[in-house]
Amino acid sequence: MLKAGFISLGCAKNLVDTEVMLGALTTNHIEITPNPEQADILIVNTCSFIDSAKEESITTILQMADYKKTHNCRALIVAGCLGQRYKQGLLDELPEVDAIVGTGAWHRIMEAVDSALNGERILIIGNTETIYDETMPRITTTPVYTAYVKIAEGCNNCCSYCVIPLVRGHFRSRKIESIVAEVKDLAARGIKEINLIAQDTTSYGVDLYGTPHLTQLLMELVAIDEIKWIRLLYCYPKYFTDELIEVIASQPKICNYIDMPLQHVHDDILQAMNRRDKRADIEQLLSKLRSSIPNVAIRTSFIVGFPGETEEHYQSLRQFVQEQKFDKVGVFTYSREEDTVAYDMNNQISDEIKQERYHDLMSLQCQISEELNKSLEGTMIDVLVEGRDTEQPALVFGRSYREALDIDGQVFIENDTTSQPGDIIRAKVIQGFTYDLVAEKITS
Repeated sequence: MLKAGFISLGCAKNLVDTEVMLGALTTNHIEITPNPEQADILIVNTCSFIDSAKEESITTILQMADYKKTHNCRALIVAGCLGQRYKQGLLDELPEVDAIVGTGAWHRIMEAVDSALNGERILIIGNTETIYDETMPRITTTPVYTAYVKIAEGCNNCCSYCVIPLVRGHFRSRKIESIVAEVKDLAARGIKEINLIAQDTTSYGVDLYGTPHLTQLLMELVAIDEIKWIRLLYCYPKYFTDELIEVIASQPKICNYIDMPLQHVHDDILQAMNRRDKRADIEQLLSKLRSSIPNVAIRTSFIVGFPGETEEHYQSLRQFVQEQKFDKVGVFTYSREEDTVAYDMNNQISDEIKQERYHDLMSLQCQISEELNKSLEGTMIDVLVEGRDTEQPALVFGRSYREALDIDGQVFIENDTTSQPGDIIRAKVIQGFTYDLVAEKITS
């Protein structure tokens, strides 16, 4: 039996594509191995969102190419965004690669495998209309109690710095029935936590139904008994409606956790970014979220050093972060990407200033995060147990509703010798740190 090794880079949305390709391979009787030295076929699912992601993708491809010289690898395949973006040019630049499969062609992975094994170099750039559904085999790679579910693909926002529409196509939603069927199947496999993802989650359904239908989808999903937590990721402000807020607030299964990338707050920069919000709109929405959803945890992300960002613009952003006291913040330095509107903008910011602003804003957020986590001391939380410390058997770790898989901190629970991964237990927070919490299990 042939063996395939898979390396998935980039975001959770890319990971779902990887899992669907894994399903296609296993359906065709190819064994999946976590050890690249054992693999006959190596597949790298790449990211090309910003420079650092492209560099990681190229480095990983070249590392995997070494296995063609030293071990069993007979075919090296590049999948995902990097191939979709650079197409034949990438194939020409990397003679080590035997096939490229773009983002719209993951369902043709076996065509790439067969061609590569037959000694043919092939480029498969698919139709960006493609989106997976519940009928396609999928091998989840997340822990057995949690899974990502992609509810839509592509993006229509066309932010001036972003290549996503170029590599993922226009926004297209899956039907509610398809998503519900998939979640029911995942629930039957023991999944307790569903993480809903898309490039723009709150726009879900606009293309299919004429209006946002995230609330309707959520009401269908909360009715699935085995699912205990539903988490929303990548929520853009535009369609964050009062109806959606009310559903989150009223449904216990929906985590009171909002992941909403804002990117900036000064109106001049938002306009240059082609974002559709103004600072007043954002502040009004944040106020409404906090007044309507009990103990809501809000995560966001910002870009510093966007072309034309003056010191005044940056200080406005810094003041906003100080005032709003977000629970979680990711900060990115602007990456100048070809084929975007921002690439040709005047007043590009130096790397030195970008780094200064990055470190300054992250330092501020670290202080805020520590203050917020310390304020939780003495409170009760539910924790989804994820594992046990190998050196301290009585210490388990997991996440509360406040922490998303892979991107946020953890909750460490002391003096717990019985809880198992996938258990949801009640705990009391005894210490708060910058990113993590320490708690003790409540036994009575």
